[in-house]
Amino acid sequence: IADTHMNETNRDGIAHGSSTEKRPAEARRIQANSGSQLRKPLCSLLPASMPSPSLRLAVVGAGAAGLAAARELRREGHAPVVFERAAAVGGTWLYASPAPAAAADPLGAAATHSSLYASLRTNLPREVMGFLDFPFTAARGSVVDARRFPGHQEVLRYLEDFTQRFDLYGLVRFQTEVVGVRREAGGRWAVTSRKLGEKGEQDEELYDAVVVCNGHYSEPRVASIPGADAWPGKQMHSHNYRVPEPFLDQYGLPW
Repeated sequence: IADTHMNETNRDGIAHGSSTEKRPAEARRIQANSGSQLRKPLCSLLPASMPSPSLRLAVVGAGAAGLAAARELRREGHAPVVFERAAAVGGTWLYASPAPAAAADPLGAAATHSSLYASLRTNLPREVMGFLDFPFTAARGSVVDARRFPGHQEVLRYLEDFTQRFDLYGLVRFQTEVVGVRREAGGRWAVTSRKLGEKGEQDEELYDAVVVCNGHYSEPRVASIPGADAWPGKQMHSHNYRVPEPFLDQYGLPW
């Protein structure tokens, strides 16, 4: 049997009991006030925040992360500038044939930016790869990869559509490489960049903040294997692999 002096809580959230029971009119008034507070949206119960000032921001890289960052920063009223060393958006999803390996880089590990190979497909379904308000759906057209695990060309198409849909192309400085970022005494950031193909010419600009979205797939790690230099066969880093045809009819050395 419940103790009549213990407080109880009814389904309207009003505590009551035989020793602390409110008068009916007062209880109804408390209940009405509580309900009106609960029905208000959360933002109306919080203090109004002052709008943030518009900042000049640098975004390094026009891949998936850089494009999303630029869109959100502009939505917040800021003025982002996106630096992209390639001639198009896409970042690591921008397929390119490997450049010839230099003498100082015999494995060709640093000769190209992307690690994509020609037949690569995603290892995630498209439903979990898209942005929340811009689903990664198959486009209608004559050449469409509608598979749930599409090839890299379909991912690049999606990023290009995203850039077009949210009018981001005008924010990107293509074929422009960031060569240095330095914190100034006043707290701003000095960004040094250069236009590819223009020798010796560099520009330095001040920004309120820098968002680094250059990824981590462009500089592969090369293992140090004793005796590798003496091996007579062809050596290639997987970062530079594109198509299998160059290896046709080639066999490894016998044991």
